[in-house]
Amino acid sequence: MFLVWFFPSNAYTQKYQEFSKSNIIINSLGKYHKFSIELALTPLQQAQGLMYRTFLPKDSGMLFDYGSPKLIRMWMKNTFIPLDMIFLNQQGRIIKIVERTIPKSESIISSNFPARAVLELNGGTTEKLNIRVGDLVKHEIFK
Repeated sequence: MFLVWFFPSNAYTQKYQEFSKSNIIINSLGKYHKFSIELALTPLQQAQGLMYRTFLPKDSGMLFDYGSPKLIRMWMKNTFIPLDMIFLNQQGRIIKIVERTIPKSESIISSNFPARAVLELNGGTTEKLNIRVGDLVKHEIFK
C-alpha cells in the first residue's frame, strides 16, 4: 500500500497547472446530481488542486485520480474556500466524506482506507444534497 502526501513546496506552485474538464454524476438514493469538474491527474496538478482560488462555482468541483487504491492524506494549506472531500474506491463508491474542511488548515485529512480518488465539492454540498457513504459516483475513470 502506498501513502500519498500532498505538501506542495514553492516548486509545485510556481507555474499554474491547467486542468482538463469533465462531468460527473453522483447517484444518491435514486437522485442524480451532476457536477462539472476539473481533473487532477498528474502529481503537479494534484499538489496544486484548488489552492489559491477564492471561488468555486456551484455544481463544480475537482476529481483527483490516483489510478489505484492508496491511503490518501491531504490538507487545506493555501486553499481559501471550504470544501467537502469525498473519498472514492476503485468502483466509484463513496467510502468516506469529510464535510466543510477548514480553509488554510494544515491538519491532515486522511482517507483512512485505500481510495482510488477524491472528489472535492463546495463545502456543504454533501449535506444539502444528502450525499452519503455508499453512494455511487459515475465517471469514466471508474469503468
